[in-house]
Amino acid sequence: MESASQDINLNSPNKGLLSDTMTDVPVDSGASARAAAPEGLTLAEEEELRSELAKVEEEIGTLRQVLAAKERHCGELKRKLGLTPLDGLKQNLSKSWHDVQVSNAYKKTQETLSQAGQKTSAALSNVSSVISRKLGDMRNSATFKSFEDRVGTIKSRMVGSRENSTDGLHSPSGAGDKPPQDNAPF
Repeated sequence: MESASQDINLNSPNKGLLSDTMTDVPVDSGASARAAAPEGLTLAEEEELRSELAKVEEEIGTLRQVLAAKERHCGELKRKLGLTPLDGLKQNLSKSWHDVQVSNAYKKTQETLSQAGQKTSAALSNVSSVISRKLGDMRNSATFKSFEDRVGTIKSRMVGSRENSTDGLHSPSGAGDKPPQDNAPF
């Protein structure tokens, strides 16, 4: 167990247990606690890289503090100006919508939908005119004329019987107490 590559004895009865009293794991100085240096780096290069890493991490922490201070200051300025978070949201949504409207994808989609709408409108207009023409043809047909005449006859009988009846206001059929006569052929 003296070599650095054999830090943990896998045959130990304590394997897999995390305990402060483990005796199978050697405790070395700080040199073995560090991750092994990547191949091709000298000890001096490793120390230089670690030093640079520490500086960058420190700078990141400083930048986070500066950003937090700037955000607080921004919030104070907005509060003094009477700007609410809702105003900011409205402004962001307006800007986003404007950005969408000026995008090429939106313009192409709008153009395509416009053309589709025009074609649909033309198609519906054609369908409407065909239906109107067919209904006109049907109205001029002999069958429809016969049906129209029969409906007109029934209507005139109903209106005529109501006008002639004195009980017309009391009876829902308009014919008094007598049942209506059905002389219609259909």
